[in-house]
Amino acid sequence: MLTTAPDDLTKARIVFMILNGRTEEALHQLSEFYNISPPEIVVGTIKGKRKSVYAIYVQNSMKIYAINSDIFYNPFVILHEFYHHLRTRAGEHRGTERHANSYAVSFISSYNNVARNRYLT
Repeated sequence: MLTTAPDDLTKARIVFMILNGRTEEALHQLSEFYNISPPEIVVGTIKGKRKSVYAIYVQNSMKIYAINSDIFYNPFVILHEFYHHLRTRAGEHRGTERHANSYAVSFISSYNNVARNRYLT
């Protein structure tokens, strides 16, 4: 399990970037935080996974394959797949779907909290 994570404001900025089409920049910033090489994100599919997933991380090529370019704007999917990239760079890839979901949700929750606090205070 990851022991460090960006602070809430950084998480909110990452989600904001993804929502606004700056997905590659968001992935680069996250990768810098964790001191790893960023994954590449491309539109494409993997044989056997064409209809069952929106995106998939392929460890050997360090790529996130998205079913279409609309996925580039989906913070949950992007952050979920980034988590797989992060885990494989640490050599721990098995059994992480639940953790990948939690990782993505933590960013979205931070985004919602920061947005709510900025506009209500």
